[in-house]
Amino acid sequence: MITALDSSVIDANSEAMGVGVPVLMANAGRAVASVLSERFPGKRVAFICGSGNNGGDGIAAAGLMDAGATAVYLLRPKDAMKSEFVRGMLSKLECRVSDFSEFDADGCDVIVDCALGTGASGEARPPYDVFIKAANAFKGDVVSVDVPSGLGTGLSVRPGMTITFHDVKEGMDEGNSGEIVVRDIGIPREAYENVGPGDMLRYPIPRADSHKGSNGRLLIIGGGPYYGAPAMAALAAMRVGADMVRLAVPKGCSAAVSSFSPVFMVTALPGDSLRMEHLHRLALLAEQHDAVLIGPGLGSSDVISAGVKSLVGSINVPVAVDADGITALGRDVPLHRKMVLTPHAREFEALGGDPGGGEAAVRELAAKTGSVVLLKGKVDVVSDGARTRRNATGCAGMTSAGTGDVLAGIVAGLLSKGMGCFDAAALGAFISGRAGEHAFEDKSYGMTATDVIESIPKVLKEYLR
Repeated sequence: MITALDSSVIDANSEAMGVGVPVLMANAGRAVASVLSERFPGKRVAFICGSGNNGGDGIAAAGLMDAGATAVYLLRPKDAMKSEFVRGMLSKLECRVSDFSEFDADGCDVIVDCALGTGASGEARPPYDVFIKAANAFKGDVVSVDVPSGLGTGLSVRPGMTITFHDVKEGMDEGNSGEIVVRDIGIPREAYENVGPGDMLRYPIPRADSHKGSNGRLLIIGGGPYYGAPAMAALAAMRVGADMVRLAVPKGCSAAVSSFSPVFMVTALPGDSLRMEHLHRLALLAEQHDAVLIGPGLGSSDVISAGVKSLVGSINVPVAVDADGITALGRDVPLHRKMVLTPHAREFEALGGDPGGGEAAVRELAAKTGSVVLLKGKVDVVSDGARTRRNATGCAGMTSAGTGDVLAGIVAGLLSKGMGCFDAAALGAFISGRAGEHAFEDKSYGMTATDVIESIPKVLKEYLR
């Protein structure tokens, strides 16, 4: 079962792969026409079409039906159709094409609901609400295409059958959709198994009335023997759109961390490394933020290991664990309902993952730990134990030191902006890899992690509309 957003992401990824909306719409039309011809032979069929892609699916199907027994009724004027391709198909129809105001229920045996698709939201307005009421009062057969119009609102079509594409859509069941018939329309597997440009539709665009802090407040717990790692993670989080980043680092490196950017908020913890007496203060700080990143530059010791485990177990907001944080957890990962682990191959093995087990091993570790695992590699693998996605963006130049901290900062920044763990990990991997590709175009093999950070806004500008 997939959401409306999933459908949009898959369509956009398909288009990026060269299988665009016209191809998918033509395939959807063939699927609908095939089911209708099989189930309702010799019946008079009326397609009620909206102005979006759902209406286009109906028009594509109508062009394949017996013109003498088929009629198309438009809920909006012809020139209001959103797609030039759909307007072209409409102009070639040999069957009757009329405005919905001319619809006569006595003139048909089957109504095909192509009014509102998965992209619709809110209550149906005229003339869509008028059509929905007419469909529900119709004495013949009603078939919805992809989803019943108005599904999930107070007024929706109640069909006897829904012909849907690729997978069942969220909220659909036999009670509100009738018999559900799923048809393949040629979506490439990579469009939903791999992360792609379409996944940028998941990025949380700030509202026009946003205020400071409403688009992500991130706490980074790191530093000690290393100060560059937490600073790079913080810069990456801000470049991906987090409003505010606070770094909680030992006092011994706090001045160095502060020197990276005047926009950092730095909390200096007594001493040169993480201590158990810091935990209460860190737990209170975590409550004031939307997400926490633990690990960059922490170093390793028994005290740090115990401290990280205690923190992960006590923090209630979403948490990402990377680098030394993963080393600290080892095979004793505390359960956390919203956690992302971002290991490379050696860290994956340290967590108890099978280094030769492929995607199945990532799923197994994710299920065992109750977390989302992002295994970094030439092709990144992301799993929550049930779902798995692959990311192939990136380049060989990203082997330079610090790029893992950049990825962790991006993922944590997305978590702070309200994304779920699985989607933040998948999209974070895509953005990081694509930023690396931009950096490579500018710097070749001389690129550094800071070049990747400075390329993150290029990725946002490239894909966000």
